[in-house]
Amino acid sequence: MFTDIAGFTQLAQADEPGALRLVQEQEKLLRPLLAVHQGRRVKSTGDGLLLEFENALDAVECGAELQRQVHERNAEEGVRPLRIRVGIHLGDVQRRGADILGDAVNIASRIEPLAEPGGVCVSAQVFDQVNHKVPYSMESLGPKPLKGVQEAIEVYRVVLPWTRDAVPSEGPSPPRLAVLPFANISPDPKDEYFADGLTEELISVLSQIRGLRVTSRTSVSQFKATSKSVAQIGGELGVSSVLEGSVRKSGDRLRITVQLIDVATDDHRWAQSYDRTLDDVFAIQAEIAERTAAALKVELLKSERESVSARPTSSLAAYEAYLRGVQANQRFFERATEQIDREAERHFEEAIRADPNFAAAYARLALHLIIVAGETRSWKEVTPRIRELLAKAIDLDPNSSEAHVARGEFALQFDHDWERAEAELQQAIALNPSDSEARSHYGFLLTTLQRFGEARKQFLLAIERDPLNLQRRRGLAETYVQEGDLPSAIALLEKLAKDYPGSPWDVGNLARAYALAGRWNDARKTAEPLATAPDLMSRTNHCFVQALLGNPEGQRALLADWEGGRLSERLDRKYAALGHTLLGEYERALALLAPDEQEGDTSLWNVYLDPILDPLRDDPRFVAMLRDLNLPTSLSRPRLGIGPKRPS
Repeated sequence: MFTDIAGFTQLAQADEPGALRLVQEQEKLLRPLLAVHQGRRVKSTGDGLLLEFENALDAVECGAELQRQVHERNAEEGVRPLRIRVGIHLGDVQRRGADILGDAVNIASRIEPLAEPGGVCVSAQVFDQVNHKVPYSMESLGPKPLKGVQEAIEVYRVVLPWTRDAVPSEGPSPPRLAVLPFANISPDPKDEYFADGLTEELISVLSQIRGLRVTSRTSVSQFKATSKSVAQIGGELGVSSVLEGSVRKSGDRLRITVQLIDVATDDHRWAQSYDRTLDDVFAIQAEIAERTAAALKVELLKSERESVSARPTSSLAAYEAYLRGVQANQRFFERATEQIDREAERHFEEAIRADPNFAAAYARLALHLIIVAGETRSWKEVTPRIRELLAKAIDLDPNSSEAHVARGEFALQFDHDWERAEAELQQAIALNPSDSEARSHYGFLLTTLQRFGEARKQFLLAIERDPLNLQRRRGLAETYVQEGDLPSAIALLEKLAKDYPGSPWDVGNLARAYALAGRWNDARKTAEPLATAPDLMSRTNHCFVQALLGNPEGQRALLADWEGGRLSERLDRKYAALGHTLLGEYERALALLAPDEQEGDTSLWNVYLDPILDPLRDDPRFVAMLRDLNLPTSLSRPRLGIGPKRPS
């Protein structure tokens, strides 16, 4: 792939420093994309770059994504337009040190000028590899004579929505699929864990097919035992096809029925019943994945076919224990108790004992322990075990998306290694583009680093893949608050509070957003129901809002109860620090934001952007703590001037 900045020579003559800044911006945009799409920067060509990729599909997807990000950047007010051309060819190269040479390189360099600014052009060889595999149409520009090339080369234009005279794409997006929870029709109701686990495993297997977009489990789980029609479900999830079925397990015998249904017509694309032994469950999963892909006209790459056919464990005892652990882990999200936590851990450990080479069991147990840290266990308790599990999971399966998600989340939450966390989460997304959890974690990381535009993008992509997941939308709302976009935050939080009226988190955060925006009456009215709610989070948010309104008595009482050990629920130190800041007790707030001696960690990294902490930002101790965590010491948003106020 060659890139080039259109009009660079004229721009450099008029404003050389400005032109050089555009070159730097091009490289900055490309750097994370290369990590995702298995690309390598070979060298700079002045105002452009020479890049190489593992395969043609990655190259085209990278080129299109680069142009999409440039298009969004150019739409911002006050920026100097950046107009890039991209040309791609497929062929053999000769290596000379880090450089690459040969006819293929020469042809790619000659194709690049044929692209319009903001566009991508590819050779016929690339077209043959990627046609119908990317969500864009490709139109032939005909055979083109290229300098230094004996025969004319047919060149294709990738029709991107923002390019000049773009035509509607004939295949605008990958097929969208939802796997509904499989019904358990086994004689023993306790075998429901198997149906639940099979559903999740099918979602995982199908998500490895890059030509599909598979809805995440948290959204489809809401349709368990539903009476809604396929058309209703498809509309709510935004999918074109639904895979549903049932499982009957009796001893070592399995009967699995499955059918793929077209949402628009309610027609069966295919249906099948499998009467097999339990030992055939992995072959059944692979066959379902392959038949689904074929029915949706998605061609499997060789690596994808190998991936969906892979047998994750040779031990059925390990697999059954693993599925029980998966089900218990899902229940923990609904009811975070120590009993459920230990139950999930016990099953995953049992799976590992039954098969010490079961990579997925190590990865899922690591993710589970990351989730429970700070809830039912201390970080110190779980950290050594998580490190062991992650090392083993990656050693057994370097291409495990779940393992890379866990490593990224661990680097984020435990080690505060932002660069490593980003690399791991990007790798997880590259391995599984349908993974909404990876994108949500990545959005949270980008927010922490004040890269708000990128964070919004990741949360929106996560919501697209997991539309009914409340946490994805909450993450987006939090990003709006942290970047100071209170109107957008309020609009989203108002919808969440309406959709989930019993949720203290959504109501409380809406009340806080109103107060931060100076909408005092709205803040007071919204916070009123929280005063009598039984949970600590409601009381905490009510006290925050009252303090912002100039009534700090409740905040003082809450902190006194916390200091005196009179609270029945655990109050995180970061919320206490926010409370003391609102009271103007900055010394105490700074002490609470410093590393906890018992836990050996700090909550500062995931709360430092909160507008309530704006009064602390010039304190050298606060700045020093941010530097210790390698976090930005300045804000990319205006300070909101938070402090105790009385409504006018």
